[in-house]
Amino acid sequence: MSEDDKRIAAEAAVAEVCDGMLVGLGTGSTAAHAIRALGARGLAIEAVATSVASERLAIACGIRVRPFAAVAEVDLTIDGADEIDDALRAIKGAGGAMLREKLVAAASRRMVVVADGSKRVAAIGAAKLPVEVLPFGRAFVLAALAEAGGRPVVREGFVTDNGNLVADCRFGAVAPARVAGLLAEIPGVLGHGLFLHEVDAAYVAADGVVTRLERHADPR
Repeated sequence: MSEDDKRIAAEAAVAEVCDGMLVGLGTGSTAAHAIRALGARGLAIEAVATSVASERLAIACGIRVRPFAAVAEVDLTIDGADEIDDALRAIKGAGGAMLREKLVAAASRRMVVVADGSKRVAAIGAAKLPVEVLPFGRAFVLAALAEAGGRPVVREGFVTDNGNLVADCRFGAVAPARVAGLLAEIPGVLGHGLFLHEVDAAYVAADGVVTRLERHADPR
Protein backbone atom coordinates (compact mmCIF):
# COMPACT_ATOMS: atom_id res chain seq x y z
CA MET A 1 0.00 0.00 0.00
CA SER A 2 1.44 3.36 -1.05
CA GLU A 3 0.28 6.80 0.03
CA ASP A 4 1.88 8.18 -3.14
CA ASP A 5 -0.23 5.82 -5.25
CA LYS A 6 -3.36 6.83 -3.35
CA ARG A 7 -2.53 10.47 -3.95
CA ILE A 8 -1.88 10.22 -7.69
CA ALA A 9 -5.00 8.08 -8.21
CA ALA A 10 -7.01 10.70 -6.34
CA GLU A 11 -5.54 13.51 -8.44
CA ALA A 12 -6.47 11.62 -11.63
CA ALA A 13 -10.05 11.15 -10.46
CA VAL A 14 -10.44 14.76 -9.37
CA ALA A 15 -9.63 15.84 -12.93
CA GLU A 16 -13.20 14.77 -13.79
CA VAL A 17 -14.62 17.57 -11.63
CA CYS A 18 -15.72 20.77 -13.40
CA ASP A 19 -16.93 24.17 -12.25
CA GLY A 20 -20.56 24.17 -11.17
CA MET A 21 -20.68 20.54 -10.09
CA LEU A 22 -22.14 19.19 -6.87
CA VAL A 23 -19.60 16.59 -5.76
CA GLY A 24 -20.04 13.73 -3.31
CA LEU A 25 -17.06 13.25 -0.99
CA GLY A 26 -16.29 9.80 0.33
CA THR A 27 -14.73 8.79 3.63
CA GLY A 28 -11.36 7.28 4.53
CA SER A 29 -7.68 7.88 3.91
CA THR A 30 -7.88 7.60 0.11
CA ALA A 31 -10.97 9.82 -0.10
CA ALA A 32 -9.08 12.36 2.03
CA HIS A 33 -6.43 12.58 -0.69
CA ALA A 34 -9.20 13.33 -3.20
CA ILE A 35 -10.67 16.03 -0.97
CA ARG A 36 -7.30 17.74 -0.61
CA ALA A 37 -6.66 17.50 -4.36
CA LEU A 38 -10.10 18.93 -5.07
CA GLY A 39 -9.55 21.81 -2.67
CA ALA A 40 -6.21 22.59 -4.34
CA ARG A 41 -7.92 22.99 -7.72
CA GLY A 42 -9.95 25.94 -6.43
CA LEU A 43 -13.02 25.19 -8.55
CA ALA A 44 -16.41 26.84 -8.14
CA ILE A 45 -18.15 23.76 -6.80
CA GLU A 46 -20.23 22.59 -3.87
CA ALA A 47 -20.05 19.25 -2.12
CA VAL A 48 -21.91 16.83 0.10
CA ALA A 49 -19.92 14.73 2.55
CA THR A 50 -20.46 11.14 3.66
CA SER A 51 -19.07 11.69 7.15
CA VAL A 52 -18.40 14.39 9.69
CA ALA A 53 -14.66 13.86 9.22
CA SER A 54 -14.87 14.39 5.45
CA GLU A 55 -17.05 17.47 5.91
CA ARG A 56 -14.52 19.01 8.29
CA LEU A 57 -11.63 18.28 5.94
CA ALA A 58 -13.51 19.70 2.96
CA ILE A 59 -14.31 22.92 4.78
CA ALA A 60 -10.68 23.22 5.86
CA CYS A 61 -9.71 22.84 2.19
CA GLY A 62 -12.01 25.68 1.15
CA ILE A 63 -14.82 23.54 -0.28
CA ARG A 64 -18.39 24.65 0.36
CA VAL A 65 -20.38 21.76 1.86
CA ARG A 66 -24.15 21.42 1.66
CA PRO A 67 -26.28 19.14 3.90
CA PHE A 68 -27.12 15.99 1.99
CA ALA A 69 -30.56 15.91 3.61
CA ALA A 70 -31.56 18.73 1.23
CA VAL A 71 -30.02 17.13 -1.89
CA ALA A 72 -31.78 14.79 -4.32
CA GLU A 73 -29.08 14.47 -6.99
CA VAL A 74 -25.28 14.64 -7.07
CA ASP A 75 -23.23 15.13 -10.24
CA LEU A 76 -20.17 13.06 -9.31
CA THR A 77 -19.04 11.16 -6.23
CA ILE A 78 -15.41 10.30 -5.52
CA ASP A 79 -14.68 7.66 -2.88
CA GLY A 80 -12.22 4.98 -1.89
CA ALA A 81 -12.59 1.19 -1.68
CA ASP A 82 -11.29 -1.66 0.44
CA GLU A 83 -11.47 -4.03 -2.53
CA ILE A 84 -12.48 -3.59 -6.16
CA ASP A 85 -12.49 -6.05 -9.06
CA ASP A 86 -12.40 -5.53 -12.82
CA ALA A 87 -16.22 -5.69 -12.97
CA LEU A 88 -16.20 -2.64 -10.64
CA ARG A 89 -17.78 -4.51 -7.77
CA ALA A 90 -16.40 -3.13 -4.52
CA ILE A 91 -16.30 -3.60 -0.78
CA LYS A 92 -16.25 -0.35 1.16
CA GLY A 93 -16.78 0.82 4.71
CA ALA A 94 -13.53 0.37 6.62
CA GLY A 95 -14.15 3.92 7.82
CA GLY A 96 -17.65 3.01 8.99
CA ALA A 97 -19.52 5.36 6.62
CA MET A 98 -20.90 2.78 4.18
CA LEU A 99 -24.59 3.62 4.70
CA ARG A 100 -24.08 7.32 3.98
CA GLU A 101 -21.70 6.41 1.14
CA LYS A 102 -24.37 4.14 -0.37
CA LEU A 103 -26.99 6.90 -0.15
CA VAL A 104 -24.76 9.48 -1.81
CA ALA A 105 -23.72 6.96 -4.47
CA ALA A 106 -27.37 6.18 -5.23
CA ALA A 107 -28.06 9.89 -5.70
CA SER A 108 -25.07 10.34 -8.02
CA ARG A 109 -25.08 10.50 -11.79
CA ARG A 110 -21.57 9.03 -11.70
CA MET A 111 -19.48 7.38 -8.99
CA VAL A 112 -15.70 7.10 -9.23
CA VAL A 113 -13.56 5.00 -6.91
CA VAL A 114 -9.93 5.78 -6.12
CA ALA A 115 -7.53 3.07 -4.92
CA ASP A 116 -3.95 1.94 -4.76
CA GLY A 117 -3.00 -1.28 -6.50
CA SER A 118 -3.32 -3.44 -3.38
CA LYS A 119 -7.10 -2.91 -3.45
CA ARG A 120 -7.56 -4.32 -6.97
CA VAL A 121 -8.50 -7.99 -6.76
CA ALA A 122 -9.63 -10.78 -9.05
CA ALA A 123 -12.81 -11.24 -7.00
CA ILE A 124 -14.07 -9.32 -3.98
CA GLY A 125 -14.74 -11.11 -0.71
CA ALA A 126 -11.45 -11.42 1.14
CA ALA A 127 -11.83 -8.05 2.89
CA LYS A 128 -14.06 -7.67 5.92
CA LEU A 129 -17.60 -6.68 4.96
CA PRO A 130 -18.88 -3.92 7.26
CA VAL A 131 -22.57 -4.10 8.18
CA GLU A 132 -24.35 -1.20 9.91
CA VAL A 133 -26.60 -2.47 12.67
CA LEU A 134 -29.40 -0.78 14.61
CA PRO A 135 -28.33 -0.95 18.30
CA PHE A 136 -31.89 -1.83 19.38
CA GLY A 137 -31.57 -5.12 17.48
CA ARG A 138 -27.93 -5.93 18.31
CA ALA A 139 -28.36 -9.46 19.67
CA PHE A 140 -30.93 -10.51 17.07
CA VAL A 141 -28.98 -9.11 14.12
CA LEU A 142 -25.68 -10.61 15.24
CA ALA A 143 -27.34 -14.01 15.64
CA ALA A 144 -28.89 -13.70 12.18
CA LEU A 145 -25.56 -12.68 10.63
CA ALA A 146 -23.86 -15.64 12.29
CA GLU A 147 -26.57 -18.01 11.07
CA ALA A 148 -26.06 -16.65 7.54
CA GLY A 149 -22.36 -17.52 7.78
CA GLY A 150 -21.01 -14.01 8.28
CA ARG A 151 -18.97 -14.58 11.47
CA PRO A 152 -19.77 -11.03 12.69
CA VAL A 153 -17.41 -9.12 14.99
CA VAL A 154 -18.68 -5.85 16.43
CA ARG A 155 -16.31 -2.88 16.37
CA GLU A 156 -16.20 -2.23 20.07
CA GLY A 157 -16.12 1.41 21.10
CA PHE A 158 -17.17 2.56 17.63
CA VAL A 159 -20.46 4.05 16.46
CA THR A 160 -21.23 5.49 13.05
CA ASP A 161 -22.15 9.12 12.47
CA ASN A 162 -25.73 7.81 12.46
CA GLY A 163 -25.33 6.43 16.00
CA ASN A 164 -25.32 2.79 14.90
CA LEU A 165 -23.03 -0.21 15.40
CA VAL A 166 -20.76 -1.81 12.81
CA ALA A 167 -20.33 -5.57 12.58
CA ASP A 168 -17.43 -6.69 10.38
CA CYS A 169 -18.37 -9.93 8.62
CA ARG A 170 -16.60 -12.58 6.57
CA PHE A 171 -18.87 -14.64 4.33
CA GLY A 172 -16.07 -16.60 2.67
CA ALA A 173 -16.86 -18.03 -0.75
CA VAL A 174 -20.51 -16.95 -0.82
CA ALA A 175 -21.25 -14.95 -3.99
CA PRO A 176 -21.49 -11.19 -3.31
CA ALA A 177 -24.98 -10.94 -4.84
CA ARG A 178 -26.12 -13.78 -2.58
CA VAL A 179 -24.64 -12.03 0.46
CA ALA A 180 -26.44 -8.79 -0.45
CA GLY A 181 -29.68 -10.74 -0.71
CA LEU A 182 -29.16 -12.38 2.69
CA LEU A 183 -28.46 -9.03 4.34
CA ALA A 184 -31.56 -7.48 2.80
CA GLU A 185 -33.67 -10.10 4.58
CA ILE A 186 -32.41 -9.29 8.12
CA PRO A 187 -34.42 -6.60 9.95
CA GLY A 188 -32.07 -4.28 11.80
CA VAL A 189 -29.39 -4.36 9.10
CA LEU A 190 -29.38 -0.75 7.95
CA GLY A 191 -26.65 -0.93 5.33
CA HIS A 192 -23.55 -2.79 4.23
CA GLY A 193 -20.34 -2.27 2.29
CA LEU A 194 -21.15 -4.23 -0.86
CA PHE A 195 -21.21 -1.85 -3.84
CA LEU A 196 -22.12 -4.17 -6.69
CA HIS A 197 -23.68 -1.75 -9.19
CA GLU A 198 -22.91 1.78 -8.00
CA VAL A 199 -19.34 2.28 -9.28
CA ASP A 200 -19.02 3.68 -12.81
CA ALA A 201 -15.23 3.99 -12.95
CA ALA A 202 -12.10 3.41 -10.89
CA TYR A 203 -8.69 5.02 -10.88
CA VAL A 204 -6.15 2.53 -9.54
CA ALA A 205 -2.50 3.48 -9.09
CA ALA A 206 0.34 0.99 -8.74
CA ASP A 207 4.02 1.94 -8.68
CA GLY A 208 3.19 5.43 -9.87
CA VAL A 209 1.07 4.35 -12.85
CA VAL A 210 -2.67 5.07 -12.91
CA THR A 211 -5.07 2.69 -14.64
CA ARG A 212 -8.66 3.74 -15.31
CA LEU A 213 -11.35 1.08 -15.31
CA GLU A 214 -14.69 2.07 -16.82
CA ARG A 215 -17.93 0.13 -16.56
CA HIS A 216 -18.86 -1.50 -19.88
CA ALA A 217 -15.42 -0.65 -21.26
CA ASP A 218 -12.06 -2.37 -21.51
CA PRO A 219 -9.52 -1.37 -18.82
CA ARG A 220 -7.05 1.26 -19.97
